[in-house]
Amino acid sequence: MNGGVRYAFSTLGVPGLPVTEVVRLAVAHGYQGVELRAHPEEPVHPGIDARQRAAVAAEFAAHGVRVLTVAGYARVADPDDAERLDALVDLAHDLGAPYVRVFPGGRGGPEDDGVAVRRLRSVAALAADRGVRVLLETHDSHRTGAAVARVLDRVGAPSVGALWDVLHTWLGGESPADTYAALAPHLGYVQVKDVASAQDTTPLPLGAGVLPLAEALAPLGPDGWLCWEYEKRWYPDAAGLPALLTAGRERLAALLRP
Repeated sequence: MNGGVRYAFSTLGVPGLPVTEVVRLAVAHGYQGVELRAHPEEPVHPGIDARQRAAVAAEFAAHGVRVLTVAGYARVADPDDAERLDALVDLAHDLGAPYVRVFPGGRGGPEDDGVAVRRLRSVAALAADRGVRVLLETHDSHRTGAAVARVLDRVGAPSVGALWDVLHTWLGGESPADTYAALAPHLGYVQVKDVASAQDTTPLPLGAGVLPLAEALAPLGPDGWLCWEYEKRWYPDAAGLPALLTAGRERLAALLRP
């Protein structure tokens, strides 16, 4: 990966911040995109109306920043999950976002894969029509690349792919090389982060922890997105993200240099 890479950060790092401030941070710190946490406690979620959606899209466009992802909370391997995938896809389309993030959220049983396959297939045609790609994140019940690829191979739709969260594949005991080999046919983009240990997952500045970021970035191609998911929302005592943004982007750029 070289100069073609584009950088984004997740609004998990700045919970509840108004859209204007999110855009200002992106511009000030050299980020080309933002992953928007699509939850009712945030300014942007599927419940906002057409006028609000247009205003958000216009704010990002006016400053040359991309809404990279509508980060939803659908759990596609849970048969009782009620979050509507079509609503997330429609929101992404209205904001000009190329991606929707969903979780597996399975129960650990043999039926998990089948439930996820059925739900993802059910939204694949709509996503293709809207020009949006639904990405299944390496997380919870399917935290490795192998587990996510097992589902996506069965879905068999280009409009459904994978989001590689480097923390969860590492926690799952999978090497970056093995993760990339499993996800390469499906990969949308990579979420980076850093932590002190498997026992202490409080977010740290990139490079200050133990995650194998250099190994995860090594096989990636010359274009695409990297998104820093700094989970301040779940760790209120963690350092504030805004002061770390420029150094984080520079750290990623250094890791990507030949």
